[in-house]
Amino acid sequence: DKVLPELIEPYELRAAKLREFLEDVKPSLCYDIVPLADPFGPSVTDPDLQCLVVSEETHRGGEAVNKKRLENGLPELALYEIQLMKDPDHSQNEEEKISSSSLRQRLLGTLLQPPRRDPALPLRPYVIGLTGGTGSGKTSIAKLLGQLGAFVIDADKLGHAVYVPGGPAYEAVVAAFGAEILNKDGTINRKVLGAKVFGNQEQLKRLTDIVWPEIAQMVKERVREADAQGKAVCVLDAAVLLE
Repeated sequence: DKVLPELIEPYELRAAKLREFLEDVKPSLCYDIVPLADPFGPSVTDPDLQCLVVSEETHRGGEAVNKKRLENGLPELALYEIQLMKDPDHSQNEEEKISSSSLRQRLLGTLLQPPRRDPALPLRPYVIGLTGGTGSGKTSIAKLLGQLGAFVIDADKLGHAVYVPGGPAYEAVVAAFGAEILNKDGTINRKVLGAKVFGNQEQLKRLTDIVWPEIAQMVKERVREADAQGKAVCVLDAAVLLE
């Protein structure tokens, strides 16, 4: 999946622009534009295709297409390679070629819509929710924002704190899931607890109904702490923020 989908135009609009461009270049040709449901599309199943246009970047992909065609009993396609146009103005962390990824990178930080003023919310600190799956770069972004002066709240650390003996969710979790989830020293064994809820929606909801409100309360306390320190911006780093 592409990141920042808000900055990518809908398929219908992109297809229409592509058709307009192609017909402008050569109106006498017939163009059949199809959405690709997988990396290969019709290139490995259409017996009428004869040539595949590739770039220096996608040449190996063209070879993979031919391998699949041979497996499907179809003749190989001629691979016609085009050179990519270089972007003379690319920055150090952008691609050398002219690329929509670089254009989207340049749009980072642009407000897609102005922040809504909610009279029920205090103006300071301004709370930013930072979410995404494992490996999406949350930790790096949170660290960067912290270096710029933001007060960072790590929901994962708070998630561990609610389970410790004396923590706000400890007794309720033990009462709900039994003493068998405890280590000899009285701490909750997260692996044993995880095995009880993994793949079981009912048990998982039982756990999150106990734990998430407590984490939310701890987050509110940390936001108040940020306010007391005079911080203007607060960043909440949470993997399941939307959930």
